[in-house]
Amino acid sequence: MTTILVVDDEFLVSDLLASALEDQGYHVTQAHHGRKALAVLAREKPALIITDFMMPLMNGLELAQAVKEDTRWRHLPIILLSGAQGSIARGHPHLFADVFDKPFPIRALVARVRELAGPPAEEPAE
Repeated sequence: MTTILVVDDEFLVSDLLASALEDQGYHVTQAHHGRKALAVLAREKPALIITDFMMPLMNGLELAQAVKEDTRWRHLPIILLSGAQGSIARGHPHLFADVFDKPFPIRALVARVRELAGPPAEEPAE
C-alpha cells in the first residue's frame, strides 16, 4: 500500500487530508511538526510528503530542505500547503513538487497526489 506522510500542526486539516487520502486507498501517516516528520521518515517509507508551511519547531521550508539534503529521502516529492507563505515556497521549485494555497480544493490535491505518488496500491496480478 502506498504511504503518504501528512505534516500539519492543525489537527482538523491533518485529519481531513488523512480521511480523503484513506478513502482513495492510501495509507496515511501523520506528524504535527517538521521534527516529528523526520522521525517518521526514519522508520516509514512514504511515497510523498504533504506539509504545511507554518508549524512549530520546524516549518515546512526547513523540513523540505532537510529532506532534500538527505540521500535517503531526496527523491520524495513534497507538496506544500500554505495559508500565506505560498509565494515563498514557489520560489523554491527544487524543494516542492507543487504548492496549494489554503483553502485548497481537496479533489485537485488528491489528483496531484495520484500523479506524484502513483495509485494507492498495485493492481492485483492476473
